[in-house]
Amino acid sequence: MSSKPRKSPSSPKVAEIARRSVCPVACSLDLLGDRWTLLVVRDLWLGRTRFKDFTASPERIPTNILSERLERLVAHGVAEKVPAADGSKRFGYRLTDKGKALGPILAAIRDWGLTWQPGTQALMTDGGG
Repeated sequence: MSSKPRKSPSSPKVAEIARRSVCPVACSLDLLGDRWTLLVVRDLWLGRTRFKDFTASPERIPTNILSERLERLVAHGVAEKVPAADGSKRFGYRLTDKGKALGPILAAIRDWGLTWQPGTQALMTDGGG
């Protein structure tokens, strides 16, 4: 397989992730394994829906990176754009079923961090993964 990124048919702006191998761990990390993506998924899980909500997270994700991660999550079916709840022309985001399936993974990472990373605090509840 070519190492050159391919364009995703659902979003021509977002490059599809080139696979290093057929290993499901490697392929999952190619989508989710950077510094920011799982934090965006966490925020979606916590009920954040609007761009401004994500920028208010304590990690302070840069807006250009946030835009790219949201586009990538939408392009890969992990999140979807939805009309704004306030009826404005803007839109929000929410997890798809594929994205919601990451809940147990987020919970496992949270639990590992609480056990092994001193000084951490949970933002997520068991109901939210």
